[in-house]
Amino acid sequence: MNATPQPDGSRRISTRTFTIASFAIILLIACVVSFGASSHPDGLEFVAESYGFIGAAEDSATATSPFADYAAVFIDNPWLALAAAGAIGCLATFVLAWIIGAAARRRAVAESSPR
Repeated sequence: MNATPQPDGSRRISTRTFTIASFAIILLIACVVSFGASSHPDGLEFVAESYGFIGAAEDSATATSPFADYAAVFIDNPWLALAAAGAIGCLATFVLAWIIGAAARRRAVAESSPR
């Protein structure tokens, strides 16, 4: 584990180690734990089924997207399709967060530097 000692004797985990561990946990949740949640309808579908108006539902504009219904439609294996959609979603979110963080860091450095 990559940790640096602190003045009070505790150890600080590096940002890289924290990021990699967090991403691994997130991938585990998205690719494995999501199987339990995805077998149940979401709140709106549950209410529509309970009150009998599920038949009036229409497909959304994104129903033909590559990740419709929380699965990668280009993969035939349902387990692998769900896991791939979760992993790709996590990766896309991570990349977006990294870009925003890098931009904020650059802006903070630019604002703190003397002009």
